Amino acid sequence: MRPNRTIAAALLLAAGLGAGSPGAQEKSKAIQEIEKYRAALGDDNPAELWESRGEDLWKAKRGPKNASLEACDLGLGPGVVKGAYTVLPKYFEDSGKVEDLESRLVTCMVTLQGFTPEQAKKDPFGGPGKKVPMDALVAYVAAQSRGMKMNVAGTHPKEVEAYEMGRKIFFYHGGPHDFACETCHGADDKRIRLQDLPNLTKTSDAQRAYTTWPAYRVSQGEVRSMQWRLNDCFRQQRFPELEFASPASIALTMFLAKNANGGVMNAPAIKR
Repeated sequence: MRPNRTIAAALLLAAGLGAGSPGAQEKSKAIQEIEKYRAALGDDNPAELWESRGEDLWKAKRGPKNASLEACDLGLGPGVVKGAYTVLPKYFEDSGKVEDLESRLVTCMVTLQGFTPEQAKKDPFGGPGKKVPMDALVAYVAAQSRGMKMNVAGTHPKEVEAYEMGRKIFFYHGGPHDFACETCHGADDKRIRLQDLPNLTKTSDAQRAYTTWPAYRVSQGEVRSMQWRLNDCFRQQRFPELEFASPASIALTMFLAKNANGGVMNAPAIKR
């Protein structure tokens, strides 16, 4: 085992503790209380505000072409939003690329509304005092698939290629701490502080995790997209910044999404 990986493993072990230790039992109780808190908020999820704003943006005439996004093909045909999130990422003939929700929205903003790619990708993530179109559009589209099962085909040669690239990224170790996605999400019973970490190589965990993104982060008071989640994971690994809607980000999303096939969408969900 390489030295940096030894340190990483030790940190994760210290964070996760032994399954039968008093510390682990205390953390389990705390996790149960967090779940109760999430359930209490479930009927009044603040993400509904983003969903409503996203629906308005979907229908609004914007950009140089003064057009709406209502003719955007998200994978089930022009204008079909219901269920679209469950089949993404997928290969699109018109762009010649595999696209996830965010990158597909960028394509539609360019082709239908006349924005430049740079304009469409500008400020993809909101924050305190800054509401951006992308977060709202993602929340709206994802919500239209709530209760439906993930069904990413992944059969087109470009989709197969993207999945394999995403798998390699997931298991790639690098950076100053020799981390990888699988360092935190490649085995059972790992935890950071009070946060259980899903084993994304296991179908049940992949389904449960992927189908709750995008999500409203209580600690941040914002809706966060899957692209944001991956970007933040790269930041925590001390990797170079993951470019928004880049081929690497889409490939990693393809890997996670296809592994979650069969899971029931429950997004936007509530996270700590």
